[in-house]
Amino acid sequence: MDNNRLTIQSFIDGKVVSMSSTLVETISINYEDFSESFLTCSTCLCTYDGCEHTPKLLPCSHTVCLQCLTRILASATRNDEIPSSFRCPICRESINVPRGGVSALPPSFIVNQLLDLMATQRREVIPKCGLHSSQELLFCETCDTVFCVRCTEGLHGGGSDHTVIPFAVAIKRMSEILLYRANECIGKLRDADTVVSQEIRNLEQSREDVAESIERIFNEIYILIDRKKEEVLTSLNRIKDEKKEVLENQLSQIHAERSKVERDCEGLQYQMEVRNITMKINDLKSRIDGISALLEPKENSFLSYEEDDLSSTLNEVNNTLDGIVKIRTSKTHPSACIVEMDDCHLHVEVSASLVTCDINGKQCCAGGDPVSAHVQHESGSVVKCNVIDNNNGTYEIRFRPKICGEHALSVRIFGRHVKNSPMSFICDGKIPLKSVYGSKGTNMHQLSQPVDVVADNNGFVYVLDTGNDRIHKLNYDLKREEIITNDCLIGRSSTGICINESDNLLVVNWRSKFVTELTSVGEKLSSFTCTAFEEPVAVACSSRGQILIADTGRGSVFVFDNGKLVKKIGGNGQFNLLAGVTCGPNREVICADSRLQVFSQNGDFLREIYTEGKGKGRYGGIALDPHGHLLATRIERSRSFVQVFEFKTGVLLFQIECEEAKFRRPAGIAYVPDGCLVAVDLGNECLKRFRYF
Repeated sequence: MDNNRLTIQSFIDGKVVSMSSTLVETISINYEDFSESFLTCSTCLCTYDGCEHTPKLLPCSHTVCLQCLTRILASATRNDEIPSSFRCPICRESINVPRGGVSALPPSFIVNQLLDLMATQRREVIPKCGLHSSQELLFCETCDTVFCVRCTEGLHGGGSDHTVIPFAVAIKRMSEILLYRANECIGKLRDADTVVSQEIRNLEQSREDVAESIERIFNEIYILIDRKKEEVLTSLNRIKDEKKEVLENQLSQIHAERSKVERDCEGLQYQMEVRNITMKINDLKSRIDGISALLEPKENSFLSYEEDDLSSTLNEVNNTLDGIVKIRTSKTHPSACIVEMDDCHLHVEVSASLVTCDINGKQCCAGGDPVSAHVQHESGSVVKCNVIDNNNGTYEIRFRPKICGEHALSVRIFGRHVKNSPMSFICDGKIPLKSVYGSKGTNMHQLSQPVDVVADNNGFVYVLDTGNDRIHKLNYDLKREEIITNDCLIGRSSTGICINESDNLLVVNWRSKFVTELTSVGEKLSSFTCTAFEEPVAVACSSRGQILIADTGRGSVFVFDNGKLVKKIGGNGQFNLLAGVTCGPNREVICADSRLQVFSQNGDFLREIYTEGKGKGRYGGIALDPHGHLLATRIERSRSFVQVFEFKTGVLLFQIECEEAKFRRPAGIAYVPDGCLVAVDLGNECLKRFRYF
């Protein structure tokens, strides 16, 4: 038998470790089969050791590890009473528990000897050929094969495309790689140990915090109960004292009468005057009648309490206490959770979706997890986030980027990152075009000279198709629902449309000079006109029901209440080709020509918005959204676009120019309650929908 020594040195935890391997020829024994048959606990399939898996010999001659015996005994325990016996998990024979417990059972001497033997007899690699003892084995890295030159007759590894090295060198290399990987695993396990240990400390701290809160809540309940108890006992003592005072007064009166009678009767046995005795007898007789009233107590001793369905009351109290304090926990495993988000656009609210899962990857169905989100621009600026719990295991993370460029979204649960957090994304400067409706023509889905649009709160958008004398009723996604026709639309001269406080349509016709109220299906309700009209082109309705008509011929805005003219704004050169009118949040009147001007409800000029655009173009339509934004379509010499202002300050927030489908003469505009706006493109004879907020 040839013996060779192979020494391997490597670094573990910063120290040099020397490993010696004896390269020997041995009898071939399947180590795994031997270990499974003799050195493995047949109950838990763990290898025996000198710690928790210590082999214990049972009286039935079977060997079971200490951990399994402890678990078997614990499962048989009832009401904290340790059983006197248990059954062998292999043969089911009853085993008596010794006085010291299962740990007092004798060790399996044979198994321990085999463990010691296997620890000294290492499984070594064999660098010599079994048939040619003098021939060193070689290793082909290309084929990952050990071979003997004589056995293969020199055929293997003859080509230049094979890398062949001595098997001993290969063992050394692989051993070093093994040790490197082992160190890498140990490092990760050390990190895992730190993280898990910290989580245990956090768990203990959470328990202390919750326990402190529970103690505080129940102490307050105890104080309330003690206070109520004292109130009831105080009331009881007061009633008792009142009754006792009456009875003690009566008792004092009885004692006084008895003392008086005893004094009066003293010496009567020596009284010789019959007359005096007779007088005393008559006096006592008269007193007896008065004393009879003292024979009955003037108060009673009755005291009791009312049990008004005590069982039901206690149940109500118990249910109330159940609702006061509930211990919440979670099965959510952060590294199994995923956050997803759509494309990110400037100024548009982004909604990222977080789906929580347990450690097995099963989606959680309850909310309540402490989810935190953080969005940061590459410059370091932070974007405000809002986390919404859907209470079904999913969460929405909403934010609105203010700067273009790269951002990072970090999502944590229990302070730990979810699977794909942090995730990077790019915010572009485009406002997305969501959909387009219509094209030039007279068919059911086509438009001719569309000029204005309005949206209600019931899911519908109404487009004034002036050239075709009709109104297209669409849903919010710009899918056609129906076509509305009416006599008030005839003449290709209807130019303004709005929704009044009754959710009906108001349409203004510049040729007939009539303002007509229609239902949402096109039925005429009422109409009116005014002799002051010359070329009414736009209509709006205030929250109080007043109707505003922009007349470009008169250069004025007329205000009507119940069909009667109550006010006129402008008319003295204030406006130049009025195109639109709308109402502000405080009943202001907002007018659009080449400028945006704001007037009070009384018609007084307040301010002008976007003064830098004066003389460079004109506006086509305006609308105010519920978020305080003023929306306006604008036409300039070389370009057309939509502007979004902050109405309160008049600051221009951003513009929408739609590079993929450029505007040509944008006209009416409206806010859609789903966070979009719709704008009429008169030049392209279509309606465009943008997600802008």
